[in-house]
Amino acid sequence: MAVVIRLARCGSKHKPKYRLMVADSRRYVTGKYLDNLGYYIPKVGVQQESIHIDHTKINDWIKKGAKPTARVAYLMKQSQK
Repeated sequence: MAVVIRLARCGSKHKPKYRLMVADSRRYVTGKYLDNLGYYIPKVGVQQESIHIDHTKINDWIKKGAKPTARVAYLMKQSQK
């Protein structure tokens, strides 16, 4: 089973919110997942961007062999600043 850390979109139209999920790469993006690692709300209008990531969980999953997508890797770097 190839495990990936990726974003799953939730929220309403024109107000996107994303969850950081650990899931099997063969599953649909918003389908069944293994673990929820945080959330990301991008800038929309005057709202500020917010990122909340549980770095201990992410590091545990990476040690187990999960691979983050490019966007998730970028968000991990942004949240550490």
